[in-house]
Amino acid sequence: MDADHKAKLAQGRADARAVKAYLEFLETNKPKRGRKRTPESIGNRLAAISAELDSASALARLNLYQEQSDLEAELAAMEETVDGDALKAGFVEAAGRYADSKGLKPAAFKQMGVDAATLREAGIS
Repeated sequence: MDADHKAKLAQGRADARAVKAYLEFLETNKPKRGRKRTPESIGNRLAAISAELDSASALARLNLYQEQSDLEAELAAMEETVDGDALKAGFVEAAGRYADSKGLKPAAFKQMGVDAATLREAGIS
């Protein structure tokens, strides 16, 4: 394998990582149905669970512990900040090359939640 081929492989891996990171960001930040949870509402529910634990039956306590664990994980994820603009910039730079190399059409990206303006900016139309 010559240096040019190795460089192209490395570029392909970098492009794939950039596209994957942005698509995962879109997926995790997709609007959900119902009321939006806030750190305050999660804290209120955690306090309620703590109060319920003492008087709960064994099976109910099991379910409360699981809910508590899930809420603590959700709260930790809310506190984690991700720079969506940086991920989008990486996507815009890499997505055109990635789409060309894989034969991907704009419709596939749209189904993943990428808006048309971002696709145009990436050179995918």
